[in-house]
Amino acid sequence: MGFFQWKKTDSILEQIYKKSKVKRLCQFLIGSFLVACSFNLFLSPNNLVPGGVSGISIILNFIIGIDPSLVILISSIILLILSYFTLGKEKTRASILGSLVFPVFVKLTANIGAYIDIDSSQILLSTIFGGLIYGFGAGMIFKAGYTSGGTDILNQILSKYLKIGMGTSMLLSDGLIVFASAFFFGINKFMYSLIILYIISYMTDRVILGISDSKAFYIITDEEHKVKEYILKYLNHGVTVFQAKGGYKKEKQTVLMCVLPTKDYYKLKEGIHEIDPDSFFVVTDAYEVFGGE
Repeated sequence: MGFFQWKKTDSILEQIYKKSKVKRLCQFLIGSFLVACSFNLFLSPNNLVPGGVSGISIILNFIIGIDPSLVILISSIILLILSYFTLGKEKTRASILGSLVFPVFVKLTANIGAYIDIDSSQILLSTIFGGLIYGFGAGMIFKAGYTSGGTDILNQILSKYLKIGMGTSMLLSDGLIVFASAFFFGINKFMYSLIILYIISYMTDRVILGISDSKAFYIITDEEHKVKEYILKYLNHGVTVFQAKGGYKKEKQTVLMCVLPTKDYYKLKEGIHEIDPDSFFVVTDAYEVFGGE
């Protein structure tokens, strides 16, 4: 029974990827196109390094004049081979499409600057809009369930063999590439590249998660009934009650959990303080809320 249950659970990811396959593929292609446009319109002409193989291609293009799309393609193929031997066939398969499509789009959009005239002297504007478009495109790629290949593969390898988190491996790989740009393009371009990294990261998260319009409260209070009544009666929102135990004193505690619109955040926060000034609560963004009243 356990074996069949495992097989059923193991196929969940496969079923997810089968859903809206055409829609996800279109989303991936549009995202890859936007990233390539941002690369050729804002980043590469201004030597702004966004990290990853894209950043490596900008540096090598500056040093030896090699075509960025060729650098991205060769680097991606090398990383795919490494991925096959270190991460396995399944994880490698998920990166193949992005590794091949992205450099093609970079090549196809190489002359986009001839049709869209951008003043290259406005570095700050190029940094902001380049980061926004790049991050929006990357977010579309990840939200569709694909990757852009390149250092996404390297980050997985570093995470596996150095026993570090994905966030740390991304910081390590992208950070080193951006840091290297300081030696070739100067400190000013390096600082602009750091801004781009932040904008790309922020924009990617916003596309994947959306903009939070709800807050989740986790409340520990001695006035459980009063807080619960305040939420139910005056704010007209539901409450879930958890039974918990303190990690230090081992005492049993009640935790109230409530999800409510951001517009009611102030009312609940101040209401809890009025009812029980010694209460403890944690507030987090709730990006998607399903079910309930």
